[in-house]
Amino acid sequence: LEFLLINHPLDCPVCDRGGECPLQDQTMAYGPGESRFVEEKRHFEKPIPISDLVMLDRERCILCARCTRFSDEISGDPLIEFKERGYGTEVNTFPDEPFASYFSGNTVQICPVGALTATPYRFRARPWDLEAVESTCTTCAVGCRMSVQASQNQVLRFNGVDNDPTNHGWLCDKGRFGFEYIGSADRIETPLIKNASGEFEEATWPAALDLVAERLGSLGAGEIAGLGGARGTNEDAYAFGKFLRSVLDTPHLDAQLGDGLDPHFLVGVTPRATIDDLDRAATILVWAPDLKEELPVLYLRVRHAAQERGAKLIVDHPRRTGLDDVAAHKVVYRPGQGAAVLRRLAKGEGELAAIRAELDTGPLVAIVGRPGLAEDAALPEAVAAFVRELDGSSLMPVVRRGNIYGALDMGLAPTLLPGRVSARSEEGRTALEAAWGPLPAGPGKGAIEILEAAAAGEIKALLMLGVDPIDDCADPALAELALERAEFVVAMDLFLTDSTATADVVLPVAGFAETEGTVTNLEGRVQKVNRLVSPPGQGRPAWAVLDDLATRMGAALGAGSAAVLAKEIADVAPAYAGVTWELLDWGKGRSGVVVPLPEATQPLQHIPVDAGLQAVSRDLVLHLGRVLYDDGVMVRFGPSLAKLVPTPGAYVHPHDATRLGLADGGTVRVTTDHGDVVVPVRIDTTLAPGTVYVPLNVDGTSVLGDGLAVTLETVG
Repeated sequence: LEFLLINHPLDCPVCDRGGECPLQDQTMAYGPGESRFVEEKRHFEKPIPISDLVMLDRERCILCARCTRFSDEISGDPLIEFKERGYGTEVNTFPDEPFASYFSGNTVQICPVGALTATPYRFRARPWDLEAVESTCTTCAVGCRMSVQASQNQVLRFNGVDNDPTNHGWLCDKGRFGFEYIGSADRIETPLIKNASGEFEEATWPAALDLVAERLGSLGAGEIAGLGGARGTNEDAYAFGKFLRSVLDTPHLDAQLGDGLDPHFLVGVTPRATIDDLDRAATILVWAPDLKEELPVLYLRVRHAAQERGAKLIVDHPRRTGLDDVAAHKVVYRPGQGAAVLRRLAKGEGELAAIRAELDTGPLVAIVGRPGLAEDAALPEAVAAFVRELDGSSLMPVVRRGNIYGALDMGLAPTLLPGRVSARSEEGRTALEAAWGPLPAGPGKGAIEILEAAAAGEIKALLMLGVDPIDDCADPALAELALERAEFVVAMDLFLTDSTATADVVLPVAGFAETEGTVTNLEGRVQKVNRLVSPPGQGRPAWAVLDDLATRMGAALGAGSAAVLAKEIADVAPAYAGVTWELLDWGKGRSGVVVPLPEATQPLQHIPVDAGLQAVSRDLVLHLGRVLYDDGVMVRFGPSLAKLVPTPGAYVHPHDATRLGLADGGTVRVTTDHGDVVVPVRIDTTLAPGTVYVPLNVDGTSVLGDGLAVTLETVG
């Protein structure tokens, strides 16, 4: 300790780590009472930004190597390292290479002395000023455990909590620093009603709810539909589905927006893998989106399994991914050719023979999903059908939205009822009707069908719960047309987005850390989210808003509180039988409970699809892939993350650039069946030839939709 303190600055009163610093604690307990070192301490410029999110104070650094080892061994981003030697040794970045890691915030949390500090939290509060509550991150579908910390009713920091089944204490930077949107000045604080001139006017809750109840009550059952529910709690989603089905008598509802997978496949595929199974796997197949971009902490777990546990990793994707450097095999293919690759893989043809042999080495965990928005949604099911025939295999179907699995488990899909029950099951319908009353007859419409019906005038009213179809839909042009032509649109949201701005009534709802409840992650693990702060203005939990609406329409949801709804879910949803808040609060359930429990009804058996998808042969095909920092609400309204959104571009293989006469940095118009966008050209040697990669929802690129056919036209 004396040696450590020779050059360590005595700036504890101003250091952000003061009050939670291990060096401070150890010095107070065991250190010398006074220093024998009387010479001048060394000095550095302080602090220096090593990224947009992290500041480095070299004077405080004790060279413990926690940050460098994490970056090298855990995240795979060795962007900070020891420089110089001896007395001059310091941690720093490489010239012209900032610490641009998606996981840089973890180094701040594990730094023991405050040498690394986070710019969103720096000088905001002292540890003893903070109130904290343990919760579950809803940025993506991994469900990382975290500590939410606030002062004076303002969320100031998220820290990772060590939870063995999910995140091992790590968070991605989007999940860690995404708290800023919660306290944004742009939050909707009062109900808004659009006047005759098309402008919003503030209204009281009674006036807004009376108008919504009156307009919805005047329409027929088949003329109303609901979209959303995947961004809130299970209790919000359950209340939304119950309101739509039992009060409005409509079967038209969907939590996905045409960019996901079959709901039955997502919640019912067996055998189902857990995240922990990755540590025991001999082989891991990832035929899914780039996990580093869409499910970052799952990426860390896969990376750990391949790098530290010795699992053979196989990655199938149209371009490079974050896992390529630890993959034993990488298969690059053009979008639309996935079915052909799958058939060759199943037969072990050519260069795929070695990979086919690896797949027979179990245990095998297959992570399957749509590698890009433009790819066939049936491809993951075809991959799953192939994997299920292999001995010792298990499956993990993945989609990205925070609580999409919980929303589907609560019945927010036209083909599902709460608790993983098929909407076509007479037994399931009868059991639910005993609790809810009569259910709507006939099959319901999915998201794209709902939008098509609204655009055609068949569906006259749309209810949106925490969803932005115009910027987050497989067909943005259709979503814009549907919202324009719908006679009555109600949005329950936190912000005025492109979609909520078209609504006739906007109702402010509580967001993350402002309401309590449960969420379900991609492995079916139910965990608690807890309330720490109050929503701004007159914001209310979504379930409470829906309960008031039901009362005004002469019905009752029975939503006295989130706890009451959770109990009803345990009674009504077969897969959630026995999942109580008490179980999740104490004991082993604190880390979450994977449903269904042993005594509950088993999930649906997925019927394997035929792998005979049609191959697509075109000169150029589009790969639309999501990136971690895009124009989503969390990033857009968070100052620290908004500046990290990458510039858009059309990435092409060098051969295609030469063939088409495109120069790196030139400008092209990218056109699909849905729309077009003008972006710069970027050369990407990792792409399959004949592929154009465009990051989705970055500076207007969402207009391209899910079209596979693409054309490039030089501009200027």
